[in-house]
This record gives sequence, structure tokens and C-alpha cells, in this order.
Amino acid sequence: MARRFKRNQQMHALSELNVTNLLDLAFVLLIIFMIATPLMNKEQTVPVELPVESASDQGAPDDDTRFVVVTVKANGTYLLESDSNRPLTARELPSRLLALAASSGGGKKQPVIRIRADATVPYQNIITLMDELKKAKLGRVSFDTQVKT
Repeated sequence: MARRFKRNQQMHALSELNVTNLLDLAFVLLIIFMIATPLMNKEQTVPVELPVESASDQGAPDDDTRFVVVTVKANGTYLLESDSNRPLTARELPSRLLALAASSGGGKKQPVIRIRADATVPYQNIITLMDELKKAKLGRVSFDTQVKT
């Protein structure tokens, strides 16, 4: 004798959605953004009006090249990236550059100094910085500029 099973003819609507996976994804993305945000490029926190240049053909730097950004603000203060952007006067600058040169060990491991100077900075402030870099034997220098559009 065959048994007959009754099928429930009505399909019940699922009244609850499982959002566990969606919440897991949202929390993972939140954690990723919380970790990545402080690691963003710190140099853009000091606003300066860079000088304008025509387009140039510059090659990409080596992967092992280390850059240290020195910002020269319009008021004449210097900000060294390794000092958490603490303003330095012209008197404090030589000791910080000598410490930077000593920590780099010289030679091929010498960092490239990127000078970000405001367009309105007096030329003498740039010359002072270049003299101090020369005294500290930090000869690899580049200037940040805006490309003329």
C-alpha cells in the first residue's frame, strides 16, 4: 500500500532576510577604511601653492628610492616630513637635516629630498635650504611643481 504524502499547497513567504553576510561585509570594509585612512599620503596636509612648470618627461623613480618632503611655507617656516610636520625655523633646520643625513647612512641609501615650496616664498629661503642640504651632504634634490594646464 502506497502512502500518500500531503503537500502543502501554499508557499509561505520568507518573512525574515538573513543579513549576517551583509553585515560581515560592511564591518570588514569599515575596518579596511579605518586602517587605510591614516596611511594616506601625509604630505598633502600642508597646503602650499606650488609653482607652475610646463610638462616634462621624467622617468619613474626606483622602487627602493626613499623620499623625504621638506615644505617651505609662505611665512618662511620649514616643515620636515619626518618631524610630523612640526614647523622649523632657519636656525633649527641644520640640526634636523644633519640628523636625517646621519640616519640615512649616506651613499645609495641617501633619500631624495623633495622640496615643496610655496610659489610666493622668497628665493633666499630656497637658497638657505639648498645650502643646508649641501652642508648635510644631502645632494639628491627634486622640486615639486604643478604642471601647466
